[in-house]
Amino acid sequence: MTDTVLTPDICVIGAGSGGLSLAAGAAAFGVEVVLVEKGRMGGDCLNYGCVPSKALLSSARAAFARNGLVDEPLGPDFESARAHIQATIAAIAPHDSQERFEGLGVTVLRGGARFVDQETVSVGDRLIKARRFVVASGSSPLVPPIPGLDQTPYLTNETLFEDLRPKPDLLIIGGGPIGLEMAQAHRRLGSRVTVLEAGRILSKDDPEHVEILRQHVKSEGIALLEGTHVERVEPTDSGGVIVHVATEQGMRAVTGTHLLLAVGRSPNVDGLDLENAGIATDKRGIRVDASLRTNNRKVYAIGDVAGGPQFTHAAGAQAGLLLRALLFRLPVKFTADSIPWATYTSPEVAHVGLGLEEARRRAGAVRVLSVAYDGNDRARTDNQTIGALKLYAGKGGRLLGADIIGAQAGELACLLSLAYSKKMTMRDLAGFVAPYPTLSELVRRAAISYYAEAPANPWVRRVVAILQKFG
Repeated sequence: MTDTVLTPDICVIGAGSGGLSLAAGAAAFGVEVVLVEKGRMGGDCLNYGCVPSKALLSSARAAFARNGLVDEPLGPDFESARAHIQATIAAIAPHDSQERFEGLGVTVLRGGARFVDQETVSVGDRLIKARRFVVASGSSPLVPPIPGLDQTPYLTNETLFEDLRPKPDLLIIGGGPIGLEMAQAHRRLGSRVTVLEAGRILSKDDPEHVEILRQHVKSEGIALLEGTHVERVEPTDSGGVIVHVATEQGMRAVTGTHLLLAVGRSPNVDGLDLENAGIATDKRGIRVDASLRTNNRKVYAIGDVAGGPQFTHAAGAQAGLLLRALLFRLPVKFTADSIPWATYTSPEVAHVGLGLEEARRRAGAVRVLSVAYDGNDRARTDNQTIGALKLYAGKGGRLLGADIIGAQAGELACLLSLAYSKKMTMRDLAGFVAPYPTLSELVRRAAISYYAEAPANPWVRRVVAILQKFG
């Protein structure tokens, strides 16, 4: 090993969303940063996750608009989707590239990082003794211990986009966001699709809204087998797959040409030798406190590997907080409640703040303010009337959370996420002015309904009557 030892202020392990944001932010203030990445710059989001999946969804929507629902894979549309995904990644990649970050003054090392001791990391033949380390190594698709899986061909989100080809009969294990997004995308590109879910689909989202999505997805011909336990899998002679499942009606065999695993993510901790640095972990990943610090005071962790919400925007938010702590010595506290999420099916499903049951547990009395899309003029003009929005109002009308299903639910969540983070009330949301006609009026209309009983309040009526006497 060379005697060369790098001594930056910050060493970031992982060039995904969180790691890149942190490295760029620190470098902008003239802080010396070493960034380590053993895989592709941009991490999962750019190469295997958010970017290619949303590009595929966009292509699938276009194919659905042209062709309607068909029962055979549309070869030209798959080629178009593949080209769109590749072009989208290529357009974004320079922003995440090694060249750009070296231009920002960041030292980029390509290779696997491992802790040698509590204050040293090695990358190949290089040693790094930084003042602070930030582990942002992300996560990988979880491969469950299903009997027969080691002899059966299967896909994950990482391999799905490496060679995008028509899949006549796609089986998906997992009814979470990835599973449902890919189910609808492939169905609209002509595949027959079956989703196998042990519990219920989108288990973290509002049950009433999930039921709306469930019926819509079924209407497109996607088979949803919920409450289904996968017992074993096996390959067919033709290169396909058979999944043996246990249902309430008994055992059943489901056959398909392709199998996609979408059952969650596993933190990338293998190979880091965290034990050499005394860093504690559990099944969720690296243990951190509210300030994102590990039990090793020189080491922090952000993003998927830190065991919190596994979203690109969560990693970015944590990077922003950590910059404040590392550069300006400001106290920071990350709370998972502040992270919204969206599933980009049609219709979209989004969530902000606390769910209804959690809001009731914490705040006691909670008012649910609900409005339907079919009462919104923009939804009517766009013929997108499937959906609803719920606001959860606590004491004094404070916004405690929200659930949305419908067109542009993810965009509506942006406004509500800001309102939640700033502790706004129904008065604030009822008072903002939205351009007409927009879906944002749904938020204002729901907030106004908080005051629907005011005209009938005898004390309010008396005040109005008294004021009228003064002219």
